[in-house]
Amino acid sequence: MTSQPRKHRPVRPSSASRRSKKSAFLHAIKVIKRIAASDRISGMIMLGAALIGFMCANLSFTYPAFESLRETVIAIPFLHLHLTVDQWAQDGLLTIFFLVVGLDLKRELTTGSLSNMKAAAVPMISAVGGMIAPALIFVGIVCAWGLASGGVESVANGQTFSLAQVSQGWAIPTATDIAFSLTVLSLFARAIPGALRAFLMTLATVDDLLGIIIIAVFFSELHHGWWAFGILAGAALWSWSIRRRHVPWILVVAAGMMMWFSMHELGIHPTLSGVLAGLLTPSRPLYAEHDARAGRYLHKIEPFSALIALPIFAFFATGVHFDELSLGLFASPVVLGVLIALVIGKPVGILIFSWISTHVLRFTLPAGLKVRDLIPVSTACGIGFTVAFLMSSLAYSQPELSNEARFGVLIGSLVSAAVASALLKRQSDGYARKADEC
Repeated sequence: MTSQPRKHRPVRPSSASRRSKKSAFLHAIKVIKRIAASDRISGMIMLGAALIGFMCANLSFTYPAFESLRETVIAIPFLHLHLTVDQWAQDGLLTIFFLVVGLDLKRELTTGSLSNMKAAAVPMISAVGGMIAPALIFVGIVCAWGLASGGVESVANGQTFSLAQVSQGWAIPTATDIAFSLTVLSLFARAIPGALRAFLMTLATVDDLLGIIIIAVFFSELHHGWWAFGILAGAALWSWSIRRRHVPWILVVAAGMMMWFSMHELGIHPTLSGVLAGLLTPSRPLYAEHDARAGRYLHKIEPFSALIALPIFAFFATGVHFDELSLGLFASPVVLGVLIALVIGKPVGILIFSWISTHVLRFTLPAGLKVRDLIPVSTACGIGFTVAFLMSSLAYSQPELSNEARFGVLIGSLVSAAVASALLKRQSDGYARKADEC
């Protein structure tokens, strides 16, 4: 009698092996969250992506592939939506960043630094000054240059633009990148008082809010007004769904997509749907929960924003191509206007309005602080990046002007970061010496 061949059963992984893999996965998640939570590391990742994007757009052997990737169209046929990879990075991925901004704003407005208007008065007023002064400086430089030469000439191709066209970029140097500002603060200002960090946090948060208002008011061209009902319906569905005891996430995602698409079709920049969603999320505990949903969702979404959305956006946003990279670029009034407005205009505006709010309006800074102590922190506010890059593409439809503006943002932000680093290091060393003497 012949023996039947023995069937080999598949070897199942042991329970110990499964536990080991699960443990490794959980450890990897913790590491990713720790990196995303670090202003220093996430800021350096975004800076690296920005510099790589700029190099890829200007090296002869990488430019064709970079340009081909950026102009690749990704379509959603049933929505008649056809956007390039570059547009998806700006209009799609950046919505995640604006959702983080919206959640953070909601938390700060209800339970954070902006809930006490009296305590937040000085940084709030200073933020207004930090937006007015750069805008005036940019317009002043552009107008002086244009009136002297009869128009503003692009360094890239010699084309001449009218003052009205170039002046549309007034909002570009008004933005502060909170992530990069805090990165510089964490690297070079370890010994400064917590009050200075709180001042920067509050100022940058108000700056974000004002930037959102500028985008909504000045860079939106409304058409097909019936899509406003889509925004209202999506907002209502989001608000209802996000407050349920057991959140129906399918409805939440559908509501977010409805708001995004309706804003896109209406003519409002669709990334603002993220801000609206964040502001509609509860910032106080519900159903005896230990923590508020706005804060909890903020911590869950932040890694996607810091490690995926912002680096990809920065990679494409700084991918501005110039036929020739030379010091001649600094002869562009757009580059100079953005650079000077960020490096000088931003801190000057903050300091002037801080002085007005304390000496004229009689608001107070935290104990032990004077207006002159704000100089290093206000210089760090000249770091533009994220929102400034976005405003560069929104303000100018002409590629030449948009590219020069983004180059100005990149250089101006790096110069502001370098100056702020030196000033913060000196200030931090001074506080450290005082602490040792005590």
